[in-house]
Amino acid sequence: MTPERSYRLGDLQLRIMKVLWQTAPASVAEVQQQLDGEPLAYTTVATMLRKMEDRGLLRHREEGRRFLYDPAVSADDVTRSMAHDLVDRLFQGSLAATVSHLLETREVSAQELARLERLIQLRRRQP
Repeated sequence: MTPERSYRLGDLQLRIMKVLWQTAPASVAEVQQQLDGEPLAYTTVATMLRKMEDRGLLRHREEGRRFLYDPAVSADDVTRSMAHDLVDRLFQGSLAATVSHLLETREVSAQELARLERLIQLRRRQP
């Protein structure tokens, strides 16, 4: 089995990936328009897309004079990698410490607690 790839994305990179996961393929201008947060220059978005492609996060194809970008990695793979990294770096790999911290520092609805309890019960039933 090959080891999982690790993805550590900055805020802008993650915002770009979210746009592309929802709307790919997309041009630089389309990504720029759909980014949440403070508006960014076209050249900033284009530079970031090229850097992300160099890292293997994206791929592109040419359509006329435009580059159309697609994600080269799935949202699940990035989410899994970033969550593992968070647990490992901040909580020394302890899932219990991670969940404990979140329960102590965030508002948790009764529905969320019930869902967590169901997930734990399902996990206990797995071999």
